[in-house]
Amino acid sequence: MADSRSDLIRLDPDRAPQPSAGLSGVARAFQRAIVSQCHPRMLLAILLPFLVMFLGAVALIWLFWDPLTGWLTAEAGQWETVNRVDDWLVAIGLFSLKVWLVPLIAAAILLPSAGVVGLAVAAVCVMPMVLGHIERREYTGLRRQGRWSMAVGAWNAVWVLAAFAAGWLLTLPLWLFPPLGLALSIFWWAFAFHYMLRVDALADHASPQERRVLYQRHRWGFWMLGLICSLINLLPPAWIVLPVFSSLVYAHFGLDALTRLRQETELPA
Repeated sequence: MADSRSDLIRLDPDRAPQPSAGLSGVARAFQRAIVSQCHPRMLLAILLPFLVMFLGAVALIWLFWDPLTGWLTAEAGQWETVNRVDDWLVAIGLFSLKVWLVPLIAAAILLPSAGVVGLAVAAVCVMPMVLGHIERREYTGLRRQGRWSMAVGAWNAVWVLAAFAAGWLLTLPLWLFPPLGLALSIFWWAFAFHYMLRVDALADHASPQERRVLYQRHRWGFWMLGLICSLINLLPPAWIVLPVFSSLVYAHFGLDALTRLRQETELPA
């Protein structure tokens, strides 16, 4: 429960502010997350976001595959460069570019949609289970001072989903240039992990002002977590465990940072 005395944080003059956790804090978070992920409770938690992603992918493909590929085929017929390359490939007896390009673009739109929804489910629904699990084992003395954590998490999930979807679609044409396609995929997934999970990792335990301090102090650490999770996300088998595992990583990093922040601060009476 939130401390009713004050949300204001005052640095203890007898304690020097601790620096950002840096790479050691990132490595420590991943090490602890691996140990936590092996617990039966956390292995069971994998099922919910995985089922959401799987059923979401099936539903999106069933509902939108034919309309989307039909629209993309019609649009591709107006792309002069694509038509020239397609005609050249067919003329030399290879293959039709549009036959492969349209399904790939459709998959690049629909599958990430299911994936980011699964991440949102993990952030809003699985994160409380993750926090309860690691709190009892490693952060027993850490008080919960967050306010309206469910509302904060739900609103955060909505805007991150909207920003991810808009950014992904707007930059999709750049995927025609392979290096940019890989870089954009890594960036947008790092964006989703970073902004989705840092909030839910701290919303229950940290007060609003504590969250602002931690976001500022550890902004590069949170981004590094997102980047590493995004790189892991390039491996399809990791999609099964990554929503829960990334939640564990952010939870360990966030609660460890909050613990160290409270060691150097005092709340006024």
